[in-house]
Amino acid sequence: MRLTIFFRLALLSFAWVGGASANSELYAPCATCHGEQAQGQRALAAPRLNHLDPVSLLLQLEKFQRGWRGGEGASAAAQQMAGSVALLPPEAAWPELVAWIADQDSDVSPVTVTGDRERGGTLYRQFCAACHGPRAQGNLALNAPRLAGGDDWYLLAQLHAFREGQRGRLREDRAGRQMRSMAAALPDDAALADIVSWIRAQSE
Repeated sequence: MRLTIFFRLALLSFAWVGGASANSELYAPCATCHGEQAQGQRALAAPRLNHLDPVSLLLQLEKFQRGWRGGEGASAAAQQMAGSVALLPPEAAWPELVAWIADQDSDVSPVTVTGDRERGGTLYRQFCAACHGPRAQGNLALNAPRLAGGDDWYLLAQLHAFREGQRGRLREDRAGRQMRSMAAALPDDAALADIVSWIRAQSE
């Protein structure tokens, strides 16, 4: 499903008009891992999803489907998610599925990552803000998802995955390759925890 950002928005607008609340049955295959309201479950390495906009959710589903995420060399959790795509509703129903997820709400998960927030804020503004926004709110035009509200343990794991080459390796995944290069440019491993700690604070 190689859709432009504008076509994705049109599909998602149609899904919302149809009523996101009526589509909970589409989410049933996801609930076991990600929770009844897409709030995530750390014990299953399943992140919170309901803080994300529908377009970002749709983009990630497409990446798992194409093998851009969860392929050889990826983390065990990413490989499991890639295998689970086959359990999802038909692709034509994905706009309704992600609209329903984005319509849910839950509290931000507890803090699990500690770091130097002041340093993290400085590093975030230097390396991340141009794409993900000054408050980690995301930027749809740049395919940069919202980070504020995400699980800190998951954000840290993804930064490590980019830094270590588990994610963003494929030539076709331009946004992933860009993230990989930015993660590699961070000065040290402590910087990852510092940035995540600052991002987590934006949800408070």
